[in-house]
Amino acid sequence: MKKTFALVLALVLALCAGLALAEEAAVMTHEEYVAAELDSPVTIETYVQAHQSWWDGKVTVYAQSEDGAYFIYEMAATEEEAEKLVPGTKIRVKGFKSEWSGEVEITDATFEILEADPFIAEAEDVTEKLGKEELIDCQNEFVAFKGLTIEDYGNGAAFAYKNENDKTDDLYFKASLDGVTYDFCVEFYLCGQDTDVYKAVEGLKIGDVVDLEGFLYWYNGANPHITSVVVK
Repeated sequence: MKKTFALVLALVLALCAGLALAEEAAVMTHEEYVAAELDSPVTIETYVQAHQSWWDGKVTVYAQSEDGAYFIYEMAATEEEAEKLVPGTKIRVKGFKSEWSGEVEITDATFEILEADPFIAEAEDVTEKLGKEELIDCQNEFVAFKGLTIEDYGNGAAFAYKNENDKTDDLYFKASLDGVTYDFCVEFYLCGQDTDVYKAVEGLKIGDVVDLEGFLYWYNGANPHITSVVVK
């Protein structure tokens, strides 16, 4: 009798442990991720769209699926693993949902690459959402802004360097729509000084009309990380 009871107890405990493990590892939809509390563990499956430069065992990834986008901050990866994170690669990510200055992101993350057909998101035109509350619903997505006018950054030029001496940091510019001016950024660790977009911003003139594409990062408000600038 005692042996039977012990066996039943062991089976129950194993089942509970298995259920707990399954619950912990359950893959969330984007809707479930959005609804999750801050600082809670999350597990998602998504597709790499781009990533910043690998450094010190970490890589920051811009990712998107058909149902939404994610910003994965300083995910653990070797340099060799980071090189495999080409656009379109499907990954399973485990980490914690966090927020910094309005940017919702996944931190303390680990990942594994999954076998799947690649997915590359097309830029969603969110021009009409500029300055509106619903723009935040597109946070971290690959987006487009069309027909904006380049404004004086406040220094008599169309842009400004964060580090003007040796150009090893971000590049900033302002563009307006219907009389309202918005801030944009070329994130150096995503698009450095040798990239087409960095050079395009350096060539901007006040009054230029431009179409922009990039990832809708958030820093105390919309602060898109721009990957393409086309002067019309």
